Amino acid sequence: MSDKTATDIENEVSDWWQTAIIDMEPGKIHYGGYAIEDLIGNISFPIMIWLMTRGDLPSPEQAKLLEAALVAAVDHGPQAPSIAIARMAATCGVGLNNAMASAVNVLGDVHGGAGEQAVGLYHDIASRMKSGASLGEAVASGLDHQIAEHGKHIPGFGHRFHPIDPRAPRLLALVKQAAANGQVSGQFGVIASAVEEEILARKGKRIPMNIDGATAVIYAELGFAPELARGLFCLSRSVGILAHAWEQTQQGGRNKGPIPRRMIWNYTGPERRPVPDSAKTS
Repeated sequence: MSDKTATDIENEVSDWWQTAIIDMEPGKIHYGGYAIEDLIGNISFPIMIWLMTRGDLPSPEQAKLLEAALVAAVDHGPQAPSIAIARMAATCGVGLNNAMASAVNVLGDVHGGAGEQAVGLYHDIASRMKSGASLGEAVASGLDHQIAEHGKHIPGFGHRFHPIDPRAPRLLALVKQAAANGQVSGQFGVIASAVEEEILARKGKRIPMNIDGATAVIYAELGFAPELARGLFCLSRSVGILAHAWEQTQQGGRNKGPIPRRMIWNYTGPERRPVPDSAKTS
């Protein structure tokens, strides 16, 4: 027979999950100590994201930068795998939540993960500078380490569609403005620009910063962990995914694949051949 009292059992149940995010009892909901009724109508969704992931409230300038990064990465059209998959899933007759889940699930290391990787690169370079290296030395050794560990592709730089990603300069301008106002350090913007210059020196041609590199600057400046940078990208891109899934649902269509039906893939297998008698069942 158990010696546990009702209080012991109640404490055990209440400690099953532990969270500093939400406090709740009948008729009361608090996030990070703030009553939900005080938050509703008084703070923006980006501020709510900050509160939920960081446990406190950002300054207005910090909230502005976070919102800018979230807005910038919302959509990149059906040529982006996540958007195309959302639309294809919608033509298979699934609901919006299924279409969204299908799309979000492909936001991995190659498509969607470059922001996280860029924040990691910037942090590595900043750490080398903290240990005494100059900006140039830290960038060079940081890039060498990145290439040795992960290959020649540098996350956050270059774009297969845009010669210059139109989103990046605007985001960097906002970072510079916030740094001039003393709201962020500006260190990671300087590091990212130095990385671009080092790539230019090595390759002999400029590989401009893209959306992932620019939003990574913002997330690093705001103190978000690299892993959260990917999560924030998923939140941002989910808006575009929802919009395209909904639009495709309204347009209709059935089983719309990744290429038009009149086009066929390149077959690289064996020549056409008969099934051998030895393989046939009697």
